[in-house]
Amino acid sequence: MKRIVFVCSGNTCRSPLAEGIAKKILLEANPQQFDISSAGSSALDGLPASSQSVDVARDHSIDLTAHQARLLSKTLVAQADLIVAMSESHRETVGVIEPQALAHTFLLTDFCDEVDGDIPDPIGMGQEVYGHTYEMIEKCIQEMKSKLNAFDKWKE
Repeated sequence: MKRIVFVCSGNTCRSPLAEGIAKKILLEANPQQFDISSAGSSALDGLPASSQSVDVARDHSIDLTAHQARLLSKTLVAQADLIVAMSESHRETVGVIEPQALAHTFLLTDFCDEVDGDIPDPIGMGQEVYGHTYEMIEKCIQEMKSKLNAFDKWKE
């Protein structure tokens, strides 16, 4: 089983959405293939997902009501086979925690042909922005799904 960790800042908006979407998409055909989780580079442990993230996820049959934020740790980084960051600053944080982990740390948009750069943080924005963020993440994870089987950069 390969461990995938999605990383954003507070682990209340983007990375919980990515975790939920990835569980829906990647575990659909083979639930034993991946262990999918999320964390935040500056998260406060135990915070719930933002209400807007919960709402937009619910609109797509994903339940984030039990989500609890957690801080990205050296242990999480060490155990991950693939770390997927929402922005370059999150990727850099992984490198500060464990420089060797950069070999298997990528931006979510690295897997996506139609979206480049960072996934913008929707925190404090309206529901329409959260909906757009959801669509960007979903598009990238759909493309990620087709690329993971051929992905040769899994942690050795």
